[in-house]
Amino acid sequence: MKNRIFLIFCSVGLVPIALSYGAKPSLTLGTLFDISVDTVNLTHIMRAVMGLYLGMIVLWVLGAFNKRIEGPALIACSVFMLGLAAGRVLSFAMDGLPHWLLVVYAVLEGVLGFTALKLYSDSVSDGAPTSKP
Repeated sequence: MKNRIFLIFCSVGLVPIALSYGAKPSLTLGTLFDISVDTVNLTHIMRAVMGLYLGMIVLWVLGAFNKRIEGPALIACSVFMLGLAAGRVLSFAMDGLPHWLLVVYAVLEGVLGFTALKLYSDSVSDGAPTSKP
């Protein structure tokens, strides 16, 4: 049950972030972070990022309601979150600190990524099914 709640929590939490990146990036990114999204290419990239986020969210929701793919969903969540956090930490080191909200995202991504890893590890050690070939 805790794995289901966690996957749903991550899914619900990332929907507004995904939409802020891609639904109307010129408006949301300009308002939130003072980023000018004024070319088709940048809009395209931001919508692709939104698609990536939404695709991962679909996997997490499926894992929340299908025990067979719960384990792969937790691993995907961990890789996704820790990958984002690692990229942000690299940027902090190379570029300096960004807007405070992006620092908060990095902390949350790290915490959620390690939590997903711990939940997966616990479910494997408990003998819970994680996936079938």
